[in-house]
Amino acid sequence: MTSPDPSVDFVLTRVFDAPRELVFKTMIETEHLQTWWGPQGCTIEVIRHEPQPGGVFHYCMRFGPGVEMYGKFEYREITPSERLVFINGFADAEGERIHYAMSPTWPLEVLNSASLTEAGGKTTLHLHSTPLNASAVEIETFKAGHGSMQQGFGGMYDEYEKYLATVKAAQA
Repeated sequence: MTSPDPSVDFVLTRVFDAPRELVFKTMIETEHLQTWWGPQGCTIEVIRHEPQPGGVFHYCMRFGPGVEMYGKFEYREITPSERLVFINGFADAEGERIHYAMSPTWPLEVLNSASLTEAGGKTTLHLHSTPLNASAVEIETFKAGHGSMQQGFGGMYDEYEKYLATVKAAQA
């Protein structure tokens, strides 16, 4: 169950200078995701990626020698060029959900809805995230994490924007 309190939800909007089809493609295809997904300064190893409803994106984030964390998406809905709905959370190397050691009260599951709209050749991403099946403590931790999420997603989408420009240029 998601929280009935909209103050719990994390919302982010970004505009990218690229058509919606290209933005969607680079957000769903493995070859692109492994290049830009994750916090700044990490590299991504895709362990498993099945971009379809019911499919999984299991990945390892490496921040340097011996420093790695795993994450996992479970895709719920994929509407080409329009919408992605997925549950995201930390995982272990086998893909089982785990609490993040540095924040043990972070929700195990976060429901994310990403919608894409296009105007004038630019695409607006609207991301909406809310804890799923979370305890009161996990909900409070999620709310307290909005600032770091803004910074983390902001930095990731800054890198994505640079990557997207190179893909767009290569297609021109």
